[in-house]
Parts: sequence; structure tokens; C-alpha cells
Amino acid sequence: MIVHSFSELEELHLDGLPVYGSDWCKALSSLLPNLRVMSLSRCFLSGPIDQSLEKLRSLSVIHLDGNNFSSLFPGFVANFLNLTSLQLGSCGLQGTFPRGIFQLPTLQTIDLSKNELLQGSFPKFHKNSAIQSLDLSFTSFSGGLSTSIGNLRNLSRLVLYHCNFTGALPDSLAKLARLVYLDLSSNHFIGPIPSFQMSTKKLNWIDLSHNGLTGEIPTAHWEGLRNLFLINLQSNFLNGSIPLSLFELPSLQILFLSNNQFSGSILEFQTASPSMLNILDLSSNNLEGPFPSSILKLKNLMFLHLSHNKFNGSIKLEAILEGVGGLDLLDLSYNNWLVDSSSKNYTLISSIPLIQQLYIASCNLTTIPFYLRNLSNLWTLDLSHNQIHGEIPSWIWEVGDGNLGFLDLSHNYLVGVQEPYSLPESINFLDQLQGKIPVLPPAMQYVDLSSNDFASSIPVDIISNDSTSHLGFFSLANNSLTGVIPESLCFARTLLVLDLSGNNFSGEIPTCVTQLISETLVILNLRKNNFRGSIQQHAFPGNCSLKTLDLNGNGIQGEVPKFLANFAALELLDLGHNEMVDKFPCFLKNISTLRVLVLRSNKFHGRIECPRANETWTMLQIFNLAHNNFNGKLPGELLKEWKAMMADQHNSQPTTEVLGFTRQSYGPDVAPSIGPDSHINYLDPMTVTSKGLEMELSKVLTIFTYVDLSCNNFHGAIPEEVGLLKALHVLNLSNNAFTNEIPSSIGNLLQLESLDLSGNNLSGLIPPSLASLSFLSFLNLSFNHLVGIIPKGNQIQTFSANSFVGNEGLCGLPLRNCTPEAPLPNATNDSESDYGRKIDWNLLCPEIGFVVGIGIVVGPLMFCRRWRKWHYERVDDMVFRIFPSAVSRKWVLWTTSR
Repeated sequence: MIVHSFSELEELHLDGLPVYGSDWCKALSSLLPNLRVMSLSRCFLSGPIDQSLEKLRSLSVIHLDGNNFSSLFPGFVANFLNLTSLQLGSCGLQGTFPRGIFQLPTLQTIDLSKNELLQGSFPKFHKNSAIQSLDLSFTSFSGGLSTSIGNLRNLSRLVLYHCNFTGALPDSLAKLARLVYLDLSSNHFIGPIPSFQMSTKKLNWIDLSHNGLTGEIPTAHWEGLRNLFLINLQSNFLNGSIPLSLFELPSLQILFLSNNQFSGSILEFQTASPSMLNILDLSSNNLEGPFPSSILKLKNLMFLHLSHNKFNGSIKLEAILEGVGGLDLLDLSYNNWLVDSSSKNYTLISSIPLIQQLYIASCNLTTIPFYLRNLSNLWTLDLSHNQIHGEIPSWIWEVGDGNLGFLDLSHNYLVGVQEPYSLPESINFLDQLQGKIPVLPPAMQYVDLSSNDFASSIPVDIISNDSTSHLGFFSLANNSLTGVIPESLCFARTLLVLDLSGNNFSGEIPTCVTQLISETLVILNLRKNNFRGSIQQHAFPGNCSLKTLDLNGNGIQGEVPKFLANFAALELLDLGHNEMVDKFPCFLKNISTLRVLVLRSNKFHGRIECPRANETWTMLQIFNLAHNNFNGKLPGELLKEWKAMMADQHNSQPTTEVLGFTRQSYGPDVAPSIGPDSHINYLDPMTVTSKGLEMELSKVLTIFTYVDLSCNNFHGAIPEEVGLLKALHVLNLSNNAFTNEIPSSIGNLLQLESLDLSGNNLSGLIPPSLASLSFLSFLNLSFNHLVGIIPKGNQIQTFSANSFVGNEGLCGLPLRNCTPEAPLPNATNDSESDYGRKIDWNLLCPEIGFVVGIGIVVGPLMFCRRWRKWHYERVDDMVFRIFPSAVSRKWVLWTTSR
């Protein structure tokens, strides 16, 4: 309707206007045949992009970014020979991008960013290419950068952030004399950094971070780069010393060199006058030596990160704060420095009020420097991992003019807080305050009081009922707290993580805690307490955000609550070590996100077969039903659903993550994630029994796989489908009533580290395939009815005799030798093995010859009378010749009677 009357229209700009409908392609191609510019960015268009647009052969500008086509890339775009600008970012495009589009002679701008499923690679670029801007960030483009990229002489902006490019960076990048902006970060590039000497006039942004670049940075690379604004080389494998010429670049404002392997000390350097550098990050390297005093000459410096190095020597904190008076953030933590906190020059320190974030963790502090109270703008203070003794001074709450928002005193030797005190209203992050549990200010967002010596109860009014609480993280884990959970804790309607584990809380779990689940709660950990009673049944909406529910180690009774079926995001459910009585909760099959299910040490009973459900546990990695009364056969169909345990880790590269919760930092985009909110994360702990030992896991990796069905009443054969779980690390089926043979398919579990089949009724031979499990470090086959020779292999002979004891028919290392004096029992048939069936022809051949010879002589005597008569006549002749006549007469009478 809009374009119906404009058949001669050549330019159409409707950016940002909602243009609904699926026939827009046909409308434009039929009504606007002369269209040259088509700009419909963020117009809520839907796809796919119809082939009819190919009729618009005059198109030179196509701007369709910010729509949702969710379709394959339209290949006919390569036929627009007049195309100068192609912008299709954030369009949900898929498939393979035609390489010929890169070679269109007039094309100047290409933006395909944020199409994560769009694949492609670079062609050989022509020397007369007109491309000026190329943005492929957040796509699946791959391959290498050929030397022909140097032919893009007009290129000013190259952005390949977060793709899958590989290989070395070609030296021909140095030929891009008009290059202004270069971002190749978050790829898989390797090798040295190429020279940018020919790009000296305009280049102002270099980001090569998060690759695999190696080697030193030659000083010559940076000579003449007078316009550089940012250099980001963090998270590579660069080594050597840091070139001092970097600090001499007059326009440089941001320098990220963190997470590399730079070593040595930072020598004195001459800075540009005046230096523009305001962000310097040298953290997480191997730098050593004293504090580089030349840094004090960087008067415009706002963020300084030197943490996680090997710097040493004594430093005066107040001298650094005075020297770099414009600092907003100073991070000196985790080095070998000895911070001198004895200064009494309070007036000096009060003259530099700009510092807002100060991190001096692990700096050998013995006292809290008194001059910190004069830092009127300080909002974040990290003093953790030092040797601070005594009480927390009451004046600490006056830091930042009473507006302190982040305080971390963890891992010191503090014993309490000086009275009187009250927490400032502004504080929102508090880590490991000791002494009396305070009433929390409404503005507080993060409270970690775990692993202290609290022995009282939680204050009844710990959170005021004024609907202003912003608490997101609250942990009192691993104390000695008693009593009940106060109802006031449930006033925190923004709570994401609640961890009260490792205490002595009693009574029932308050109803209001379960109500928090239906609102914002993501983590609920109440393990190792004394909670009793059953879990109250509630109706929860299907959009609950709960990811972790850990009630392990209490006295909870009753059945598994049915409302758990509505927790569509649940990843970890641990109900182990309680007194629950129920059948196997098949309704949990509705939770397709479940990774960990622990029902260990309860009174569950019955079979674990479930009616076939629409949902399956494709993400399940830990399944623990040990120490219950389950019975019946172990269904092979159930094992087929565990896709996460089937990934062949030799042929794939699984992403290693940690179960728990992490909240993204809200800090400045240009600064690393160092700040209060970056601490709001939670790692799911867990207790597992592996290799015969019970152990505590402080975190659960998504690549850790574990199945424990021990101490139940399962019977029948172990299903062959167990061999499908090729990523399994621990398998424990001990102390059941499994029969038949050990399935040879267990030999497919090449990642297996612990195997326990003891205390069953397994029979037959040990399959030879077990000898191929090279990662196996624990094996227990004891107390079964196994027979035959223990298979020989590099690993299986290293286990002690205790791994095989209680199988009287077994022999071979590490048990008794298999000798003829101790013959082996008859083995049952094993189609997979010929052990015990091999024929020793050296022993059998004489026996066969003896039988055949006897048969040749005796057979004719018994069945041929003529042969028998002839035989006796010959024998009689021999007897008469040898023996006397009396004996010969008796012989004749005997033979005659025969």
C-alpha cells in the first residue's frame, strides 16, 4: 500500500518502522522495478527472503539488518553486479554464504554480523577490490586468512570477532595502509603478531585478544603507530618482556595485555607528554620485580590492573595513590608485595579522593590501613586473603563517607566486629563478616557469611518487611547455626541464591521458602542440616527459574513432591541421605534440562522403568540411586536416553562448564569484570563415591559423568546398552543381584576411571575387552562367580588381588597361576571369548595315535573271524617256541575254547 503509487521510486528508507506481512518481497519487485536503495532495517520483516527480489537488478544498497528471516542466505544476491552496500546483520540467516559476493567489483560495505549459524570462508581477493568495511562478527565463518587479504587496499574496518578462523595471521595485513579498525579477537589464530608498520597513519584500534598467538612482541611493530587508541592482546600465549615503546604511543588510551606469559620486570620508560593512557591491564602474567615507578608518570590513568603476577618488594600504598591521582580503580592483589600499612600521613591520603575501587587482596597486610577511612569516594574494598588479625574496626563503615558498597574481608584471621556498629545503608556486597549476624540494610545485594564460627540463630528481623530489599545472594553455609529459618528471610523477593547448608537448622522447611522458588530463586541449598517433615506440596507455574535444589543430608520424609515436574529449568536435584519413602519419581522425566539426580540413601523402592514419555534425560550426567530398595531389571531403554554420557570425547570437543549460577558483570564495557557484581556466582557442590572413596566435589563440571546404583536389589543381566555410555567416568553396580556374564560392551567405555561390580551373582569369564580400558584406575569384581583366566593387559594386571577375591574359579595374575595341577572349572559358553577352549595338540596327538593303533589291532579281531583265526595261529607258533610244553598246552586249550 505504501509504494503502490511510486513506480519510479529509486530509494526506499523505512528503517525502524514496523512493516508486517510476508509478501513484501513480491510487492517491491513488482511495483518498484527501478529501486536502487532498499533500506528496511529493524522493520519486523519475516522470511525467507523471496527469490522475486532478484528482478531488482539495479539494487546497489541492501540494508535489511535487524529483521528475523530465520532462513538460508539468499544466494541470488551474488547476481547484483551494482551492489555497493550489503547489511544483513542480526537476521537469523543460515547456510553457506556465497564466496562470489566478496568478489563483486563495486561492493564496499559487508555486514553479516550476529548470524551465528551462517557459515562461509574467504575467497582469493582481487587486487581491484573496492571493499572498505567488512564485519563478520558472531558468525560461523571459518578457514584461514590468505595472503590475498593484502589486496584489499581500500579496507579501513575489518571485524572478525568471535568466528572460527584458524591459522597464522599473514604478513600481508601490513599492506592495508588505510586500515583504521582491526578486530580479530576470539578466534583460533596462532603464531606471531604480524607487523603493522605500513598502517602507521590511520590505525587506531587493534584487538587480537582471545586467540592462540605466541612469541614476543617486537618493538618495531609499534614504531610510528601514532594514532593507536586501543591495543588488546589479552588471553593469548605471548611471552618475553613488554615493549616499552607501547607506553610511548601518544594517542594510546587502552592497553590490555592480561592473561599472557609475559615475564621479567617492567623497566623505566619514557611516556608521551602528555600520555593519554587511562586503562592499563597487565594482570595474570609472570611479571616480577618492584612496583614499576614509571607508571606514576601516567597522570591520566584511571584503571590499573597488576594482579596475579610475581611482583615483589615493599610498597607504600598511599604513595601510589598520590602518584596516580586520577585513579578510579587500583588492583594490586595476588602478588608477593608487602604493603606497608603503618603510614600515619593521613593528610596526604585525604588529598586523593577519586579512587573508587581498591583491590589489595593477598598483599601480606597485617592490619587494615587506617588512612582508608579518608578515601571519601571509595565504594569497593577488597582486603581478602591477607594476615589481618583481631577485630574488624568499627570505623571501616565510615570508608567512602559511609557509602561503601562492597567489602571483602574473607580469608583473614578476624574474630569479630568492634561495637557499636551498624552497616551502612549503601552496602550491597559483604563477604565474611564475623561476629554477630547483623540486620541487613535494604540496599544490600550480596551477603556471604559462610565458613565462620556463628553458633547462634539467624535474627528474627534479619530483613525488614518494607518491600525495598535488593538481596540477590545470601549464604550462611558451614557455620554452627541452630534454630529455624525466620520468616523474615522470605521478604527478599529478589533473592537468586540462598545457601544455608552445613548448619544445624531444624524443624520443617518454611512454606515461604518454597514460595520463593516460584518467584526469583535460582539456587536453593539446604544440605547437611536437621530439617524434618515432608516437603509441602504447592502448585508452581511452569516458568520457575530454579536450577539447583539440594536437600541432601537432612531427615526429610514423605514422597518426592509432584510440583518438581513444573521446574523446566532444573539442572540439579539432590534428595540424598534423607528418610523419603516413595517409588521411582517418573514424573521427573518431564524435566529435559536435568543434569544431576541424586536419590541416594533413602527408602525408595520398586522398579525404575517408566512409561515412555515425550521428554527424555538427554542432558543427564550424574545418576545416583545407591542404598535404596529398588528392584527389577535395569532397563536398557533408559540408558539409551542419556545422550550426554554417550559423547565420544576423543572425536568431539565438549564444552567444559560448571554447574551453578553466574551473573554477568555490569561494570564498564572497556574494563575487565572486576567489581562487586562479578562475585555474584555460585558453584554447585556434591558428594560422590568414586574409586571406593567418598569425596566432596566443590564444583561439578559438565563433562563429569557418574552412575551409581549400588546397594539395591536389581537383578537379571547387566544390559548391553551400558556400552553406549562412552563418556562415562564412574560406574558402580555393586551389591545387587545381577546375574549372567559381564557384558563385553563395557570395553567401549574408554573414559571409564572407576568400575565396581562386586557383590553380585555374575558368572562366566571376564571379557578381554576390560583389559583395553587404559584410564581405569579402580576395579572391583570381587565376590561374584567369575571363572577362567584374568585377561592380560597393560592396566588390569596392576590391580591388587582384592579386586578379584571371592571368585574361586578365577586364576592368573594377580591371583594364583593357572596350572595343570589346578585345572580350571568348566566355563560357561561365551560367544565373545575362546578362553579355556584352546586345544593343546602337543598333548592330544599321542592320545589320538594310541587310540587309532589299538583300533587297528582290536577291530579286526572282534569283527573278522578269518583274521582272528590267522592271528591265533601265528601267536601259537610263538608261544610253543618260547615257553615249556605244559604252559603251551594250557594256552592251546584256552585259545581253542575262544
